[in-house]
Amino acid sequence: MTQDIRWGILGTGGIAHAQTTDLLGNGFTVTAVGSRSQESADAFAAEFGIPTAHGSYEALVADPDVDVVYVSTPHPFHAEAALLALNAGKHVLVEKPFTLNAAEAREVVDTAARNHLVVLEAMWNRFLPHTLRIREIIAAGTLGDVRTLIADHNQNLPKDPKHRINDPALGGGALLDLGVYPVSFAFDLFGTPSSVQAIAAKTATGVDRQTAIVFGYGDGQQAVLHTALDTLGPNTAAIIGTAGRIEIDSVWYTPTGFTVYDSEGAVVERFEHEVKNRGMQFQAWEAERLIAAGLTAGDILPPEESVRVMETLDEIRRQIGLSYPGE
Repeated sequence: MTQDIRWGILGTGGIAHAQTTDLLGNGFTVTAVGSRSQESADAFAAEFGIPTAHGSYEALVADPDVDVVYVSTPHPFHAEAALLALNAGKHVLVEKPFTLNAAEAREVVDTAARNHLVVLEAMWNRFLPHTLRIREIIAAGTLGDVRTLIADHNQNLPKDPKHRINDPALGGGALLDLGVYPVSFAFDLFGTPSSVQAIAAKTATGVDRQTAIVFGYGDGQQAVLHTALDTLGPNTAAIIGTAGRIEIDSVWYTPTGFTVYDSEGAVVERFEHEVKNRGMQFQAWEAERLIAAGLTAGDILPPEESVRVMETLDEIRRQIGLSYPGE
């Protein structure tokens, strides 16, 4: 962490509260918050002891005391907010899903590259300690030839049709809010799939209530993924190879533990690691690392991969017949 990098928070919703709690709880510097209303910005600033509250996003990105902006708006507004910050010369950490679709993602990534700025998707599980250890185990060959990922992200969320998770105008549905986690995990393990198959059932509002996805890869690997917004699942994941497997505890995409087994089922390793706060500080550390080093892309989640994830999400939506207003 670099002490002189200053954060601005764009948006004041629940995820902004979670990220700001983890920033301040881990020694980061938060200098400003911006909202569409001065009242909301003032309340957020007072809650967290943030020095400056702006009543517009434009004012936030123009603030000379802000170096990097955390974008926490609803999905359809990620690209607009990210572009606003990038064009004002600010680095950006943008909430997942990166954007609403791949066309928006490409515009954001190209703008960041043109301005020599960091744009990082806030896919926070990519940067957690247990995920880093899993990569080490796979790289060491402990699992042999890694063949399969099985992962679910199923939650029992509000049924109110006006809630953002059920609202097409806000990019609602299980896929972009929940399914993006296992989809991104599959990219982390295997890269871009060579084949995509998806089926879904929809809510009365027209967004996907549940979606099942199978990815295939050139060397025969498979990812079997499931997501739902109205049924609570185990939220576990398994990585299976020819020499062993990893079973990740619930909830697999949050700070948690896992167990490594050999091909006979014997325990090889048990991993547990206590994480302070929610764990969203790790993605912020990565953003600061890139900024301090003068880099615009890291190995864990480069911007181009965020574009490829959005392309795959677009293909899943095409197969299940899910589109959003204005697309």
